Amino acid sequence: MERPVADLESIPVSALNQYAYCPRRCGLIFVEGDFEDNIHTSRGTAEHERVDSVRHVMEEDRRVETALPLWCERLGLTGKADAVEFLADGTPYPVEYKHGARKKWLNDDLQLAAQALCLEEMTGKPVPKGAIYHHSSHRRREVNITETLRRQVEETAAAVRALLESGTLPAPLNDARCRECSLKDICQPEAMAARARIHAMRETLFEPDTR
Repeated sequence: MERPVADLESIPVSALNQYAYCPRRCGLIFVEGDFEDNIHTSRGTAEHERVDSVRHVMEEDRRVETALPLWCERLGLTGKADAVEFLADGTPYPVEYKHGARKKWLNDDLQLAAQALCLEEMTGKPVPKGAIYHHSSHRRREVNITETLRRQVEETAAAVRALLESGTLPAPLNDARCRECSLKDICQPEAMAARARIHAMRETLFEPDTR
């Protein structure tokens, strides 16, 4: 379970994932401290338990470390990698574990890219690639850490910092992402959207007729 962020000098890498998926969800978790499990988050938690204990093992030509602490002083990020494979030349290769299949949203790729930037600062080695392991398909999806992704990490980190400093919750998205969100009952996107429509109608109700 995520906790509200008290120290704005550091932002959890996971907050970037939440913000990229939905800024309001990020605010509910990291500003308000709200979090509820649903079937998707419960499965994800159970599957993460396999990699959440610290291990150091050798697999073929690489060293694998799980639950590896991460940080990036330049962007003020901290976090923990599910797994990092260190190749024979020492190049880090982060691997993030996700419950579901690949979705059209960018948030998982953004989180992986943020981990790559942390590893680059920590090791002094470039991290051109990483992978997301999707439990539903039992397959890895390799992700190129492109310049576009790197720039989006920096922009999202700045946006999250601004959100946490303001303490103001963004408006709900009220789109397809809301259906599977564990915070839907807390967020109430439909009710908030209806309230906004009523407010807009009230604002225009007594406007003078200029015809």
